[in-house]
Amino acid sequence: MKPAEKYIVDQPEPFRSMLLQSQVLVEHTLPQSTLQFKWSLPMYFVGKAPICYFNVTKGYFDLCFWVREPWKVHLDILVSENRKFVKSLRYYHPDEINANHVIACIEEAFRTRKPGFTA
Repeated sequence: MKPAEKYIVDQPEPFRSMLLQSQVLVEHTLPQSTLQFKWSLPMYFVGKAPICYFNVTKGYFDLCFWVREPWKVHLDILVSENRKFVKSLRYYHPDEINANHVIACIEEAFRTRKPGFTA
């Protein structure tokens, strides 16, 4: 099993369910994306451009996106917490995940993608 997949399946519930649900949404929305393991976290890329990553921390799941260009979707629900290039959808329970929000953010991350991790 690859490290990114192991990270996902090794999470306790309810995080495992949230990660698996998000994995399906990313891979369905961007079938050309690849799942890699960077900085001990599962990260999706299209080519050399990072799209999103999964992080379970402090009792919640953060579905994180690189936001380097102005986004046009869900700015009212994305959490930045003083992060310069990253905004996230934050979830505490699987029932909170709104597939339409996640898909719109994945599509926006793809639209604004750039190679690398900084401006």
